[in-house]
Amino acid sequence: MTVYAGQGDAHRSLALLWGRPAEPRTGRSGPKPGLSVDAIVSAGIAVADAEGMPALSMRAVGEQLGRTAMALYTYVPGKAELLDLMHDRVLAELPAAPAAFDDWRAAVTAWAEELYACYLRHPWVLQVSQARPVLGPAELAAMEHLLTALQPAALAPGRLRGAVAALWQFVRGTAATTADARGAAAATGVTDEDWWTTRSARLAELAPDFPRRFPLLTALQSAAGGSPEDNSADAFRTGLAVLLDGVAAGAQGLGTGGP
Repeated sequence: MTVYAGQGDAHRSLALLWGRPAEPRTGRSGPKPGLSVDAIVSAGIAVADAEGMPALSMRAVGEQLGRTAMALYTYVPGKAELLDLMHDRVLAELPAAPAAFDDWRAAVTAWAEELYACYLRHPWVLQVSQARPVLGPAELAAMEHLLTALQPAALAPGRLRGAVAALWQFVRGTAATTADARGAAAATGVTDEDWWTTRSARLAELAPDFPRRFPLLTALQSAAGGSPEDNSADAFRTGLAVLLDGVAAGAQGLGTGGP
């Protein structure tokens, strides 16, 4: 399920994201006290965290707050604007600025690990398409954080854009794979270990020459150890290191020149 951000009214959505509109007044004829944009966004995140993106609706959020869906529209125009606010609120969990590190690789690694963990805490965010950014303060701060961490590498603008895109998509992609693996067991009732054990045994019967036909794949699989969760974490760390090796090579080889 892919959901596109930024589908709501641009003026109202951006105003909400950047905290410009005042809260509605409450009175005898107005909405009940205690409701706010902040509370609605928190409730939306709670629904999505617990039940996934398909369960997100203004009605479900209202029920989370003990209100009707209609009561929410005074504060948030609709689900599209709410999704933008939820997405940006989740990214606000990331550090506002890079911590002090001795080198840029350590700073970028820390940024990537924080984003990876954030995605896994809120896997529904991975279903929000990156084709159109939310343009909220937290989303832009996360990008600024990465650019700040990469600044000492002195990459040329073209390579810097490529590095930023590659790093963000790597973190997002590996987090999505891990989240899918976690969700598969819950959705099917079959653990990863049982799934692989059953199919590996059957594959050995059907293709007894598998090791000869696929020697490199067999060697790689044999070298893997630990639980699927451990392997996912190792793959993330190793893949990130390889990607940063490429960024470092570009920095050392081209300096501030290049395309």
